[in-house]
Amino acid sequence: MNVVDHVRDMAAAGLYSNVRILSSLLLTMSNNNPELFSPAQKYQLLVYHADAIFHDKEYRNAACKYSMALQQKKVLNKTSKVRTSTGGAAANIQAQSLPSEIEVKYKIAECYTILKLDKDAIAVLDGIPSRQRTPKINMMLANLYRKAGQERSAVTSYKEVLRQCPLALDAIIGLLSLSVKGAEVASMTMDVIQNLPNLDWLSVWIKAYAFIHAGDNQRAINTICSLEKKSLLRDNVDLLVSLADVYFRAGDTKNAILKFEQAQMLDPYLIKGMDVYGYLMAREGHLEDVEVLGGRLFNISDQHAEPWVISGCHSFYSKRYSRALYLGAKAIQLNSNSVQALLLKGAALRNMGRVQEAIIHFREAMRLAPCRLDCYEGLIDCYLASNGIREAMGMANNIYKTLGANAQTLTILATVCLEDPVTQEKAKALLDKALAQRPDYTKAVVKKAELLNREQKYEEGIALLRNALANQSDCVLHRMLGDFLVAVNDYQEAMDQYSIALSLDPNDQKSLEGMQKMEKEESPTDATVELDGDDMEGSGEDGDLEGSDSEAAQWADQEQWFGMQ
Repeated sequence: MNVVDHVRDMAAAGLYSNVRILSSLLLTMSNNNPELFSPAQKYQLLVYHADAIFHDKEYRNAACKYSMALQQKKVLNKTSKVRTSTGGAAANIQAQSLPSEIEVKYKIAECYTILKLDKDAIAVLDGIPSRQRTPKINMMLANLYRKAGQERSAVTSYKEVLRQCPLALDAIIGLLSLSVKGAEVASMTMDVIQNLPNLDWLSVWIKAYAFIHAGDNQRAINTICSLEKKSLLRDNVDLLVSLADVYFRAGDTKNAILKFEQAQMLDPYLIKGMDVYGYLMAREGHLEDVEVLGGRLFNISDQHAEPWVISGCHSFYSKRYSRALYLGAKAIQLNSNSVQALLLKGAALRNMGRVQEAIIHFREAMRLAPCRLDCYEGLIDCYLASNGIREAMGMANNIYKTLGANAQTLTILATVCLEDPVTQEKAKALLDKALAQRPDYTKAVVKKAELLNREQKYEEGIALLRNALANQSDCVLHRMLGDFLVAVNDYQEAMDQYSIALSLDPNDQKSLEGMQKMEKEESPTDATVELDGDDMEGSGEDGDLEGSDSEAAQWADQEQWFGMQ
């Protein structure tokens, strides 16, 4: 047993710090005296040294050392050909025991992927002949191709993964996300389903994810629910997270939160999907719960995008947009495919008046998640903010044609129509269709109420909002009902509605303003006192604003420092 064998054994035992020190010393000796080690031994030392560096997360250095190992392997290949031709059987045995050249190339590609040098990673993996590609190489290639927009190549690589490993479920999801038909994907797993017991659920599972990636949310919900009800798959966390996500996409916030909570209770260390859960909780005004959730996830891992997104949502709904921007950018650094991080950063940029930058982020989110309507809504909001009604209308019509006439697409189109006096009647018809499909769809109710308020049809608006609140409690709906009740001089119930709205979201400024306005109107004799109080509050708020400006400047400096602007 020679010294290189000792290095190999330490590497196999995971003693990377020891391997790094010893291999470094031995390589220096080899450089000073090339006769000390054979070409094969030097190749081994270079690979083990690179592995130790990779373990220390020094990825540029590791890629360099792996490349040096491949150069050494070329020298070894030349010498081994000479020995083989002279009948060196021992040389063949030794060559078989050496670290795999294919594995070294995979490691280089892994380094490049971590460093976000995707083109370099693809170039390395493309250099491996198709027949020599292992399933993990094909899987990495497929993901890289999809990210680069090379869909045909991605489909080919995913199919190759399934040919070798027919139960590779993430590869199945990858194919479905690239619009490959569910039936075609299911046919690639049929043999294994028929030959192995307890896999009868798999074809239904494939059907569910086919519906998800086709944007057919209702059928996806029904199919996942049918799977989840089966005793063997009941309380599966992955299925619950998928179900929660589809409820969210369908605009059913109540059921989405319910399923996320159920998944979280089953797995307290769950990270996947928690960014969407945090966003929904923040949007509903539960900022204290969002802060707790973010802190808990940071304790689990700060190397995932989700806790950064959750903290960003807390900042965004606390109106600290500069900090939300920084946190969103940090999340994108950790995972450039995080749709929720892109939406957070886009929304922060939009609210800071940087609309063109926001548009870039919403478009990237759309590319990654073409069936998520909130990506399109963000882009449409940007167009409307910059008076691009024509672009917004084009986008809304495209969504309507592509995803069909459901409550969400009808409401999006109606929202744009409301911006143009010429299309007011069309907006009304679209909203009526949306509410006929889903009377409880909050966004449609809000837009219809806005339209009725413009037309001063207060009684009709009150009836609409009461009907919507019969089966749900929503801050915006309670506040709007308060506004309508004020318009018909029902001050007492209006005050009750504002109070309910504030109990649901203590940060809802409009409800607070509505309540304060009513108090002034009811107590004109106290107006002077109230004005003085308001002035005092105003001076306090100015101080707060100054603090927030300095904080914004601080976060802006950090963004510049990290190159995130």
